[in-house]
Amino acid sequence: MRQQGIAIEKIRDALKASVFAGEVLEGEYITDIYASDLMSDVLAFGKAGSLLLTGLNTIQAAISAYVAEFKGIIILRNKMPDTEILTFAKEKHLFVLSTDADMYEACVKIANIKGEVPVIENITETTKKPGIITTHTFFIDGQDFASAGIVSTQVKSILKSIGYDSLLIRRVAISTYEAEMNVVMHAKRADVFLSASDKEIGVIINDEGKGIENIELAMKEGYSTATEEQRAMGFGAGMGLPNIKKNSDVFKIESKINKGTFIEIIFYVK
Repeated sequence: MRQQGIAIEKIRDALKASVFAGEVLEGEYITDIYASDLMSDVLAFGKAGSLLLTGLNTIQAAISAYVAEFKGIIILRNKMPDTEILTFAKEKHLFVLSTDADMYEACVKIANIKGEVPVIENITETTKKPGIITTHTFFIDGQDFASAGIVSTQVKSILKSIGYDSLLIRRVAISTYEAEMNVVMHAKRADVFLSASDKEIGVIINDEGKGIENIELAMKEGYSTATEEQRAMGFGAGMGLPNIKKNSDVFKIESKINKGTFIEIIFYVK
């Protein structure tokens, strides 16, 4: 199905942006732009095939773009991406650009670009893989923001190698990433268990930490106990748990104060 799109090279020219990763732009299109410094909002509302406009010059911005199936990121206010971001972006085939424009100016300039109609196929969840069964175990270290998101990218890579549908993988990756960031922000450690079959994909996150005092309140969009430091890194929008529930077919959560939180999320393979 054809969708309205914009050539990435036209966005580069409009913003007078420098290209740091994904140098070959010709023939590459994006369907949407999502502008935000809140990564949970990116995961909750961003559309696959988008470009992320952000003032965050962090590896988590790149990981969020990858998990959400974005084409790449444009870093605002002339911030230069570091080696860690570029290494990740090149490995995951993400575009990374930098512009001296601020968010408002960048959005206005992109909005004034005349749209085109490239061939872009809709992502549909149609693939069922008979006979698949695999399990994996991962570990998350609480407060280790430098490694935050690594487990989610590993989960996504495993599911892609098996051949699950892109939309299904995106839902699993987003949910796992939100759960992983909750562990990093609020717990000491966590074990993560991934199981995948021809019927369903399951992810269990069992953490040790302070627990959730009021689960009902924590499930409300916008509610957050994140620190100012965590918010400055793009987290704490209060979309984590609601976003997991929205993307999963089955969502279970249990928590005990000063002991930890248990989350199980299941995705049906159609």
